[in-house]
Formats: sequence, C-alpha cells, structure tokens
Amino acid sequence: MSDRHHVLVHGSAFAAVGSGGDITGVHAGSAPDGLFVRDARHLSRWQLTVDGAVLTVLAPVGSGETARCVLVPRGGRQEPPSCTVLREQAVAEHGFVESVRVVSNRPVPTTVRLALTVDVDFTDPFELRRDHRTYTKTGAVRTREATEDGIVFGYRRGDWESRTEVACDPAPDAVEETGTGARRLVWELELAPHGTTELLLRVTARPHGAPDTARVPASPAGVTAELRTLREELAAGCTLAVDPDWPELADACAQGLADLAVLRVRAAGPDGEELRVPAAGVPWFSAMLGRDALLTSLFALPYLPALAAATLPVLAATQAARSSAAPGPAGDAHRCVGEPGKIVHEVRHGELAHFGQVPYGRYYGSVDATPLFLVLLGAYTESTGDRTLARRLERHARAAVGWMFDRGGLAEHGYLVYRADEGGLANQNWKDSPGAICRADGTRATGPVRAAGAQGYAYDALRRAARLARTVWDDQDFAARLTRSADDLRDRFQRDFWMAGHAFPALALDGDGEPLDALASDAGHLLWSGLLDKDHGQVVGRRLLAPDFFSGWGVRTLAAGQPAYHPLSYHRGSVWPHDNAVIALGLARYGLHDEARTVARGVLAAARAGGDRLPEVLAGYSRDTHPVPVPYPHACVRESRSAATPLALLTAVRGEG
Repeated sequence: MSDRHHVLVHGSAFAAVGSGGDITGVHAGSAPDGLFVRDARHLSRWQLTVDGAVLTVLAPVGSGETARCVLVPRGGRQEPPSCTVLREQAVAEHGFVESVRVVSNRPVPTTVRLALTVDVDFTDPFELRRDHRTYTKTGAVRTREATEDGIVFGYRRGDWESRTEVACDPAPDAVEETGTGARRLVWELELAPHGTTELLLRVTARPHGAPDTARVPASPAGVTAELRTLREELAAGCTLAVDPDWPELADACAQGLADLAVLRVRAAGPDGEELRVPAAGVPWFSAMLGRDALLTSLFALPYLPALAAATLPVLAATQAARSSAAPGPAGDAHRCVGEPGKIVHEVRHGELAHFGQVPYGRYYGSVDATPLFLVLLGAYTESTGDRTLARRLERHARAAVGWMFDRGGLAEHGYLVYRADEGGLANQNWKDSPGAICRADGTRATGPVRAAGAQGYAYDALRRAARLARTVWDDQDFAARLTRSADDLRDRFQRDFWMAGHAFPALALDGDGEPLDALASDAGHLLWSGLLDKDHGQVVGRRLLAPDFFSGWGVRTLAAGQPAYHPLSYHRGSVWPHDNAVIALGLARYGLHDEARTVARGVLAAARAGGDRLPEVLAGYSRDTHPVPVPYPHACVRESRSAATPLALLTAVRGEG
C-alpha cells in the first residue's frame, strides 16, 4: 500500500487512512483507503475541515494500534493557526471510532466551524482491484438518513442488505447534502480562551449476515483495551526463548505475535462453536484462506498450539462433503467448487461472492490445502501429545486422504494434479498467479499440472496420516497402505522431477509429463517435507544459497538470470518471507544449519528495515545493490504467514526442521 496510508486491523475489520487521518475513497498508490468489514467498504469518505479549509498536517499518523496525528488550519508566521486539531482513530471488530480534540490557540473566545464529510459506497474489495473487471449491480439502492446524533447509510440489492451507522457525541448541529451523495456533518464549536473541546465519533458497520448485536467501544481507549486482551489471550502460556545473539529475531517474534493476535477472524467449527483463525492478510485477503491459515498454524505450532487447535476444526467444518460441480475432461478448464474431502481454499462474505459474480464465497481452488490439513493434524498431535482432536477429526482426515487419491490424482496420475479453473485461479499451488508455473524461458504450463511443492506436502501428509492411523485410530492396515504410498511417491518423484543437468528438481510437470525447467524456490518446500533423499536434499539446499537465488534479504521465488525472472513479478523473482521460513526449516531438517541461519539473518534484516514487521512479499533486488529492501508495490502490509515467519525462523535456528 501507499506510504500515505496507515493500516489499522482488528479481526475481519481494517481501515486504511491517510497521513492526516482522512479517507478519500480514491486509489493512492496500489490500494484504496477506507474502512472495510467482512468484504465491504463501510467508509469511503471521512474528511475533516475547519472553517471550510483542508487542514495542514503537523505530525502525521505514525505506527501503532491507533492512528494519531496533529493538524492545524493554514496560518503563517504573522498569523499563527487559530486552533490545533488532534485526531486519534482506532478500528474495532465491528467498526471505527475517533476522538477529535480541538484546542484554541487564542486568548479570546473563538468560534470554529468543524465539518466532517462522510460517505459509504459499500464496494466489494474485488471491485477495487486494478484488474479492469466491472460487475453489474442491477437494482442496487443506496439510502442516507439523518438521525438525532449522526447519519445512517444503507444499501440493498435483492436479498442483500448492509448499513453503516455514524453516531456523534455531541450530535452535529447540521447534516448537509453535498450534491455527490456524501453528507457533511457540521459543528459550530465555541472555544473558551485557550480552551479545548472533544468530539467522539463512532462508526458501526452492519454487514450483510452479521448479527445486529455488534457493538463498538465509545472511544479509542476502549478499542485499545480490546486489542490488549486479544494479545494477552493469544500469548497466554507462550514462552519464546530467543538466543541473546539474535535480538532482531526476538523483536520480529514480538511484532509477529502482536500482528497474529489482531489478524484472527471469527469462524465456526463442526459443532457451531465459535473460534478465531488467522486471516490471510490486509488489504486484499482479509478472509480465511485454507493454505495460509494452515501454514501460519504450522509455523506457530511449537509456541502457540491454540492456533492449530482452532484452524483444524474450522477447516473441517468447511470441508467439501459432496461434489458441487463436475470437472471437465483432462486438461480442460473446470470450476473448483467442491469435491468430497477437499479442504477449502478461500471463504468470502462479500456481495459479489453472495451473488456468484466471483467464485470465492466458498472456493476450493487449491491443490495443497488438503494435504497441509493432514500435515497440521499430524504435527499437532505429535507436538502436543493431545489425541482428542485427531479422534474428533478422524472422519475429516480420512476424507482428505480419500480426496488425495481420488479427485486429487494420486491414484490415477501418481501425483496431486490441478487444472486451470474457469473464472478462478489458473494455478492452485501457493504460487497461484497466472504464469507463475512456467519453464525457464517463461512459457506457461499447459494441461493438468503436477506442481513439485504439492507432491512434498502429499508425501508428508501420507506419512503423518499413517502415524495417526497406527497410534490414534488403531487401523494398522490403513497405516501400512499409506506408508507404502508415501514411499512409492518419493521414489517416483526423484525419478520424474530430478533434472540431472541442473542437479535440481523441476518446478512442475506439465500435461504431457514434461518437466518445467524453471529453477524455483519451491525446491525448498521439498526439504521441509522430507521428500528428497539426503544427498539430493543437501545439493538443493546449498544451491538455494547461490547468488542468483539468495538476494541477501531471502531466497528469490525464481533464480535470477533466467528469461522468466523479474524482480517485481509476484511469483517469478520476488522474495516471500513465508517461503523463506519454509526453506529455512527445510535446510535445518537436512542438517544445513549454517545455510538456515544465513536465510534467517537475511529475512530478519528485512524485518528490521520495516520496523520489525515483514510484509507479504518484497521485490527481488539484491542487497548488494540496494542496501534497503525494495517494497513490492501490491503487497499485503500485514499477512498472517509473514507474521508467523519469525516463529518458524526461531525453530530453524535452533536446529529443528
């Protein structure tokens, strides 16, 4: 996002405000500003003026869980500003709250006309992406109704209804029309000599399908108290023993934990129980994504097993129980709606998903969330010794195994396979952008794709499910079958994917079974899952630290020097913190501890440069030529996998894979 935006996050709500606390509703860089709740923008304008003039920013919004800034009307050396305006804003789980203090700078009584222009467009985030798509909204009706203490904005389209309530204390003296649909709330403030007055502004979002019982605290201090409680609940019992030689690791872990606390969203388990699971990230993915929640929970597992204990039941509750759409012929596009046993990729609550204008309401376009579900269930059971969850979710785990063999492709093709999804994702592994799965020359994969990393997850899933069958489910025959399948997959993979000329595995096999020869970071995921034998694994691990791969800030998604490489490509040359966390864990697993520490130090240097917070992704430019990390322009500024990355790095530098 633009540097002019400060982002506040609280569960499924987040706000992006400018340096002076305003929301303009206009793109300012790579992402829009506004207040967003459950996939709808519930504030698209929120602009403060004094005596009809825009204010000058003296102290811009800085970092922190509240947005604070200091503003003044225009003045000069001979005529200093008549007053000073101090704004403090915070995002609650169901809305937004602001304190505006106006301080007179004059020794005589002063009248100040303060106005707040407010509008709500209820836009779905998918409409705000710069992908040149438009969406028809036939019959949509917007309303604006003044109340005793503010205004209510409403939106209705068919059975879809949302509203935003703005309440003010004191109530505005007038609510004016602007001619644009926005409303202007106006106060005539009488200030005593050097006196102060305060306004409290509270915005309550009522998204479609959300309970009307939602409440927003009356002040930023109330929100701060809620956030403190969220952090304390998450961190309860969590002890991080960080080596004093790694102060940057300790600081990044602390920041990551704080971010994870507020990035969790409410979701239901199999029995309707309410749980909190990691959302993917803001601004574009403030929703539950199966793969992201699973990886985040795996990274945090040694320190925060409660994340896994919430994520697994929620994903079990959204697991596909039956086919919602039949796939087309091999190689043809098809819709990833649901297949028995498959774990969900994405869950959205927005208007476009509700009306089927985007496929992501409950979307199953992921080849790897299902094996990762089994990996997490097995890892949680082994790490905690708690078998209760594995017993409770046995039916779901067996269904996930069944999907891997049946619809996933293991039985027919020997590998997990995906096909481009019509209207959805062309690629369904973690590198899911168009063109991400390619040859070294940039040629895209065609036909059914067998992505390398997904085979590693499948191998790990089969082994962990076999262990659960032996130790928890008391099914020795099932365990033996899964173990044989895992061993066969490992042998088959090293035969089919290994490129002897490169001493490196292919990124994928295409529809004809031909290797895609791009040298990619996905090879590090094979180390994490243990799919490669020791000799091949150590060769791969050392290769990932070569200068064309390792930028100094981390391992690039694609090695530089290949025609397909671009440092500002989303998946073909950038550096992803979570990708590097997986790689570091894999390096430690194969005994490459110096290499794991090198990766960790690079990623942590990038975190330090960002105030100890890691973004979703960085540009792939070398640290040798760019002494500070170059931002990727469209990155999520807060992302759960990146927040959990320091925890994974802590595990890796301890020598644990």
